[in-house]
Amino acid sequence: MNLPPERQPAQVRILIVDDHPIVREGMASFLGVQANLHLCCEASNAEEALAAMENCRHDLAIVDISLDGGSGLELIKVLRRKYPQLAILTLSMYDETAFAERALQAGANGYLMKQKGTKNILAAVQQILAGNIYLSEAMLDTLAQRQASPHRGGVAPLAGLSEREFEVLHLIGQGLGTRQIAERLNRSVKTIEAHQARIKGKLQLDSGRDLVRFALQLTEGL
Repeated sequence: MNLPPERQPAQVRILIVDDHPIVREGMASFLGVQANLHLCCEASNAEEALAAMENCRHDLAIVDISLDGGSGLELIKVLRRKYPQLAILTLSMYDETAFAERALQAGANGYLMKQKGTKNILAAVQQILAGNIYLSEAMLDTLAQRQASPHRGGVAPLAGLSEREFEVLHLIGQGLGTRQIAERLNRSVKTIEAHQARIKGKLQLDSGRDLVRFALQLTEGL
């Protein structure tokens, strides 16, 4: 027997922001079989995501860090500022030990690596919708160890980078050159070069080649 509309369980309206169509299609198929979840909108970049938010009242946004023509971290900041009650899950291929804290600082409620599978996605969504922060047990252990001994761990120096420096490092890891980064961030080439010099100093890297190598390793997963 079908329940009357007033007794139907409320569905959580979800927006997914990912520049890979196959990921969006997979998420739509997975979420489509969950009784209380509804993937109502999809976006491949920040502009499409913000337009979707204007048209629909979403409860949850699932955002990839690397987007077509922009940064997922920047989008998360905008979403958090414009929609304080929105639950935000970062879903990314990038290593959580390097990017999870940045995502939380930007305003996300959780971080999940794509390699973890659908079971973990559902757990993450449920945790976040319940008002909790979601991180893997391994990441929680890493944060606890980092707090106990801040100078241990291969990615610890990243904590000393400013948000802009971290974004520049991320874009270097995506294969962008100095001029491309300047255009992406709407900054001068000299400003980006200054950021790169500070990054090298903070990470104790000797050359631009070392910086590129570090950035590539970071982006590919430490």
